[in-house]
Amino acid sequence: MGTTQLETVPEPKYWHLKTVLSQALDSDFSVGEVLPNERDLAARFGVARATLRQALEQLELEGRLQRRRGVGTTVAPPRVDVSTAQYAWPGTPGDTWQPVDCTSAVAPVAVARMLGTDPRDEPYTVRRIRTTHGQPVAAELLYVPAASVPELPAAAAPSGPARARVVLRELQRLGLEGQDRAVELGSARADDARELDRLPGAPVLVVTTRYFAAGRTAAVSVATYRADTCRLTFGDSGDLEITHPTPA
Repeated sequence: MGTTQLETVPEPKYWHLKTVLSQALDSDFSVGEVLPNERDLAARFGVARATLRQALEQLELEGRLQRRRGVGTTVAPPRVDVSTAQYAWPGTPGDTWQPVDCTSAVAPVAVARMLGTDPRDEPYTVRRIRTTHGQPVAAELLYVPAASVPELPAAAAPSGPARARVVLRELQRLGLEGQDRAVELGSARADDARELDRLPGAPVLVVTTRYFAAGRTAAVSVATYRADTCRLTFGDSGDLEITHPTPA
């Protein structure tokens, strides 16, 4: 039986250009800088615009470039780590998330099930955003049932960042007993896309974290990360659990 001699297949021209462009991004451009237009870039590297476009698309897929509406193609910031080793309440010192708002609303059925609450309950929903180099890279919804923050001041701000900070502060009064985290690839919903400056359907990493205290689930976080700006890292154990869906 014959074999395919892959080593004899020449490297596509756009792939070589991608390597050259990547080196140029490191040496000639800074994070957030807007690239010249395609015509000028094609002339600079002596290639056809179709070849250039293929190379740029590949660099965007790899997270080296970002296409920003109303701005153009810019150099992307370094990827943000999505660590599985974090072990702390949201909002503790060193937390890089910024509180945006806090409301009370019915949680998704799957979240209510994880919390062990009545699907009709309205937990506090803290909305937070994570940015790097001034650009949004992740959005989070943190669901906190009233039972987890029983001493929440009645006079606390009704909404906004101040309300979110109060809920986070009260949550930290509980002794964190543990947490688990699941990561899956998903597509950006309309709300996520708007928060993250992406088109609906763009690839995202969805990280769901359950926080345990007093022998129960005290809060659930659903964080959506831009797949083109983030990378998944593991703790010292390197454990990775792979689950397979049960056939219908």
